[in-house]
Amino acid sequence: MAGVTDAFISDHRTCSDADLAAALVEHAGALALRMRAEGLGTEFKTSVSDVVTEADRAAERFVAEALEALRPDDGVIGEEGASRTSRTGRTWVIDPVDGTYNFSQGSDYFCSALALIDDSSPRTPTIGAVNRPALDTTWLAVDGVATRNGSALEPLASSSLADSAVVTYLHPTFLADAAVREPWLRVASAAATIRMQGAGSVDLSNLASGQMGAWMQHTVPDWDWLPGKALVEAVGGRCVKVDAGGVTWCVAGNPQIVEEITALLGA
Repeated sequence: MAGVTDAFISDHRTCSDADLAAALVEHAGALALRMRAEGLGTEFKTSVSDVVTEADRAAERFVAEALEALRPDDGVIGEEGASRTSRTGRTWVIDPVDGTYNFSQGSDYFCSALALIDDSSPRTPTIGAVNRPALDTTWLAVDGVATRNGSALEPLASSSLADSAVVTYLHPTFLADAAVREPWLRVASAAATIRMQGAGSVDLSNLASGQMGAWMQHTVPDWDWLPGKALVEAVGGRCVKVDAGGVTWCVAGNPQIVEEITALLGA
């Protein structure tokens, strides 16, 4: 592991931030995929569906160590605990394996993701990068341009909720909580169909690529939101937060569908 990290650092000393972001998620994703093939140890966090694996920790450690060498004055925040205070006003937000439950079950619906934010405007990432290693696919948003494997993505087409799929997630615990369930049901029942696939950054990357219609989930941590937010906004989409049912919902999609969802959540 140390040798791999040292080689990566040596090869990327002169990289731009965008090239570095893409390389980091590609290497982290490949590392996780390789570790899964060799067998994984898995631990539970808050429930049987909230898990962490050795690959999560190893991939985050790789990214954090690479950034310590290549961007030593930038801040770092990682899902698995990586943390460094910024001295530049910039912070890298890391999700080494998003969709860990899927990953632990052998599914290919997972990714490695990160975002670079400026501390003066932390809700607006300057870079978002997502790698889906099982499909050898990397999405990158930088300077308002989004690409998939180097090819520019098209602007999002307008569509209504009634004609579109909503990709979402609601944990069974919250299905039993009427305050949270009812706003969610207002949106879900108005959509053409819904999908629950369990990896927010993959969902948002697919959305930015023109698949599905919208994405909605509550209480989303920054590492599950900001990488995909950068992608969706780069193709003309809207990404907003809405308070409803005692929680904060993240909503993303084309402007028309986001307006419809926002109205339903607040109804």
